[in-house]
Amino acid sequence: MTVIRRPRAAFPAGHRPWPRCRRCSGLALDLGSLRTRAWIAGRGVVLDVPTVTCLGADAAYPIQRGSIVDVPGVARMLDRLLGHRLPGLTRPLVVVTTPVLDGPVYRERARTAVEVLRPRAVLTVPTARAVALAARADLSRPLLVVDIGAHLTEVVLLCDGLVFDARRTALGTTDISRAGDPGEIVEAIATMVISMLRQDRTSLAADALSRGVLLAGGGALRPDITYRLGGSLRTSMRVVPAPHTAALRGAAAFLQSAHAHPSADGA
Repeated sequence: MTVIRRPRAAFPAGHRPWPRCRRCSGLALDLGSLRTRAWIAGRGVVLDVPTVTCLGADAAYPIQRGSIVDVPGVARMLDRLLGHRLPGLTRPLVVVTTPVLDGPVYRERARTAVEVLRPRAVLTVPTARAVALAARADLSRPLLVVDIGAHLTEVVLLCDGLVFDARRTALGTTDISRAGDPGEIVEAIATMVISMLRQDRTSLAADALSRGVLLAGGGALRPDITYRLGGSLRTSMRVVPAPHTAALRGAAAFLQSAHAHPSADGA
């Protein structure tokens, strides 16, 4: 989605600049298989907790390998975690990060689950683009983003900020053997990048790779992964600051830009 900033004078009478406008409260969500993170306008990061439907022995995992498998479970979790944290008598504008290749199914399930928070509108942003926003990357040039999560790893080629190509594997940091050898993940990422290069009839993927890979996710915190991956691909690895929360921070930045977007004027 192209975000267009309206001039301040275009806001309705009585409208206060974001985030002080209570009528336009905002929420950014990063729903991971292992952890759920949330950012509320004016308060910053308010959640970084396990993704479980409830606490205790009956806890279940409603998101698995990057897919929402239990929509009512996600809704209950969001209501428990955020229902009391949002400003009263408001309908927030919500931005949710989404895996690139889950497409409309994930987006529809996420929107359905978020309805429990009575949003004014729900926007989605690909996780890779959110990472690029958090890194303040130059989106005018091709960019290769590798997001190494707990249960899912994505390799995404962005061009002009939009997804040009993408690959994924159902492997993450939790799949690293007890011996701590990340070889399987490194090999899987390298294979996906090479496949992208071979199938690209343009020079975009090669151009992006030559300028280095932007790394995010918890796996980017592991030097044993970043060093081996850099050696395998023969390029530099650029780790986003605080890579495990980069997607959420990017979603928050997207939320700020989207606050005045016409598509956010929904019910």
